[in-house]
Formats: sequence, structure tokens, C-alpha cells
Amino acid sequence: MPLPFLTADRTFEAASESALPYDDRDRWRRPYRPGPWRVGMAALVLMVASFVLFAAVLIALTGSSSSAGVVLGIGLAVIAGALRMLRAGVWVSPRGVRRVGLLVTRTVPWERVVTVRTVQQPVRWLGLPRTVQGQALVLTRGDRAAGDATALFTTHTLDFLDRPAAFDRAADAVEAWAAERGR
Repeated sequence: MPLPFLTADRTFEAASESALPYDDRDRWRRPYRPGPWRVGMAALVLMVASFVLFAAVLIALTGSSSSAGVVLGIGLAVIAGALRMLRAGVWVSPRGVRRVGLLVTRTVPWERVVTVRTVQQPVRWLGLPRTVQGQALVLTRGDRAAGDATALFTTHTLDFLDRPAAFDRAADAVEAWAAERGR
């Protein structure tokens, strides 16, 4: 019984770049995949959360339930932080562009967007105060001053560190969404 899905002698079928027929374009979508640095950091945080939850079980079995409840709450907060870290990034929909951070989410309707473009500038390395030379996808809003542009994402974030081709694809996708909306 041949199992063609297990063999390497079949032709490789490239995934199409077009949207799937069941994709709903009215939903918020991230125009890129989370980077390996973001996924790795979230995995480490989830591993720490598993140890905290195990500690909560041990505390509940050996002693006070109030202490176990506090440790359980800490473990659940760590899990929520890891999930929020995975959700962070830039999301687009027909309603606008949304920048999801670890603590804050900001949405800009397409009507307020003047330009979305890639610029060469000093960018923060992994969100730390240290800056390096890189590229950023910046959004200029109509209701703000002309020099007040917001960087949506850069080449040195958790999603695009050491992945310049992924940055270019994501920037092109967001710029295409902006052009499609008439900006």
C-alpha cells in the first residue's frame, strides 16, 4: 500500500498566496506570521507558567488554600501574558489598521490614514532603548502633525529580527491594504 504523503518523490505543491475561499475579509487579520523569537519567548513563558501551576498544586496539597489560590492567580496571569505576547502585532481589516501591544491596543480607521510607507531610520532593537539602523513601516495620520508618524513594525522586532524577507512581505501587505482603501 503506497503512502504518497510520506514519500519525498512527489512534486511539491506551492501554497497559493491568494486568500482562501472561506476567508472572511471583514475579520481582523495579521498580514504576517509571528516570528520565531516571539513564539520562542511565549513558549518559555508558558513553561514558567507550568512550573507555577505545579507549585500551586503542591501548595494546595500540603498547606493553605489561600496561598495556593494566590499562586494559581499568578500562574493564570503569566499564561494570559504569554497569550497576549503571541497576539501582539499589526492587524488589518476593512475598518482600519490595529496595532496590538502587550498592554495597549490602538486602532486607526483607514479614513484617518494619510500614508503607509517603509522608511530607513534608527529603530529600537527588540523594543529596548538601544537603537540600531533599520527599516520601519510608518503610518502617517491625517489628524496628527505631518512629522508625527507612528512605526507599526520594524526590522528589529520579535517578528522580523534576522528575517528581512518576511519584513518586506509584511510591509508590502499592509501597504497594499492601505492602497486598496484609497490611501
